[in-house]
Amino acid sequence: MHKLETLENGLKVATLPMEHMESVAIGIWIRAGGRFEETRNNGISHLLEHLLFKGTEKRDMMTIKQECEGRGGSFNGFTSEEHTCYLVKVLSKDTELGLDILSDMVLHPKLDEAEMAKEKDVIIEEINMYKDIPSHYVHEILAEMMWPNQPLGFPLAGTVESVRAISRDDLLNYKGANYSPKNMLVVSTGKVEEKELVKFSRKYFHGANPGPLSKFQKVALEQRSPELKLTSKDTEQTHVALGFHAVDRFSPDKHVLSLINIILGANMSSRLFHIVRDEMALCYEISSSIRRYEDCGAFVVSAGVDNKKLVRALEIILRELGRMKREPVSAGELSRAKEYYKGQLLFALEDTMNRMLWLGEKIISGEKDFSVESILARIEAVGPEDLMRMANDMLKNGALNLAVIGPAKDDKDIRKVLDIP
Repeated sequence: MHKLETLENGLKVATLPMEHMESVAIGIWIRAGGRFEETRNNGISHLLEHLLFKGTEKRDMMTIKQECEGRGGSFNGFTSEEHTCYLVKVLSKDTELGLDILSDMVLHPKLDEAEMAKEKDVIIEEINMYKDIPSHYVHEILAEMMWPNQPLGFPLAGTVESVRAISRDDLLNYKGANYSPKNMLVVSTGKVEEKELVKFSRKYFHGANPGPLSKFQKVALEQRSPELKLTSKDTEQTHVALGFHAVDRFSPDKHVLSLINIILGANMSSRLFHIVRDEMALCYEISSSIRRYEDCGAFVVSAGVDNKKLVRALEIILRELGRMKREPVSAGELSRAKEYYKGQLLFALEDTMNRMLWLGEKIISGEKDFSVESILARIEAVGPEDLMRMANDMLKNGALNLAVIGPAKDDKDIRKVLDIP
């Protein structure tokens, strides 16, 4: 089990020793992301993350890279809807250096105007690139459909217009409101000592203003009927993303949802992959996934299908979703799904970085169950009746959202499959 300490300024410090390792993974997690934005500054979390790698008041961009990589380490960062994380993996002897670099980036970025202008251009090209990749862009369209006019439905990278409009003052104000110790977590896993990490954290975060706890807009779910959005584009495949609202990350049913995901589309032995791809050859790629947030969630099926086989593929996908609602999963299929779930979790937790990411996300989100044994027991306790109950609660026609990108000009046949007038 990890140890968690809260410092005088509100900074949380978590340590999970893995004594047989030689490395440590360190992450600084911040309660800031796409959900904390508005229309006018959409993309600011992502832009700020990029700029923190461009230099600090005492380290230029190349120095940051050389100090970390020159010791055999690696570093990175990412932005999600509810969090931003900056991370390094270094040898145990370089733990202090790793935290020194990360804290310097987070607390003292230079935010140079010239670098900001260049990085905006890079991000705008990234936005344009994703719009040219229908398998990616279809998910942006789906999010906008599921959470219309809400930050959760905004694109994480922002829009070309919103990114261009962000000023340095906007960045400073956003950083000041969210990048404070009360919104931060330092977490380290691997060959690390708790007392040492707490000492280093006090040293490098000393004097940082605690700041207020940041908040985001809660979702408003008002969907009453199925929604369809067809984007006509000359593509070799038709790309679809089918989404349903689901339970949040705190729900006691979250493991039930994970097992439904595994059975339907999370691996090569799943129903959708086996039937839609292997048996019927309607697509090359098909999968399902879960999005978990503090107050909501989503279950998504996505596929790239033959343009001429779109309607048939949708019919089979919907048939399989309906079967989850009507027929109990067999004991053998449920057992295989549970073993896959447990195995993937245990495999991931063998690695220092994966363990840090798993632990950091749970702590910064406010989850309470960190016992692997408890989680495994909860997975094992799920029965076929739980799967049917959740499938019937979640997979409702009135809660269906379908985004489609492909050459079709008319959505009449798709509407017929979805039973939309």
